[in-house]
Amino acid sequence: VQLQASGGGLVQAGGSLRLSCAASGLAFNNYASGWYRQAPGKERELVATISSGGYWSNYADSVKGRFTISRDNAKNTVYLRMNSLKPEDTAVYFCVAHVAMAGVSTNPAYWGQGTLVTVSS
Repeated sequence: VQLQASGGGLVQAGGSLRLSCAASGLAFNNYASGWYRQAPGKERELVATISSGGYWSNYADSVKGRFTISRDNAKNTVYLRMNSLKPEDTAVYFCVAHVAMAGVSTNPAYWGQGTLVTVSS
């Protein structure tokens, strides 16, 4: 199983980025998914989760209204659209997958390698 995250980079505060995570080696349409992030010196934080069919999603309070998680099961890909970025959004972002949505937020079975997002002030 591989989860390949991409789309990170350097952006100014107020800007936007879209992260992508391509899954392989699993029946992705049967897995819930999500994004975590970890900033330097801080604990890992769950950012957003999405159900296997894409009908339900949840967000951390810190990103609600600015980030949108979505998925395209035909492409085995989950996305994280990030708008109105702030310097405090700077972190390595990881995509994850688990057969149950609850598992995404507790103990994901699969992790991607992470992509770095840097937001300058």
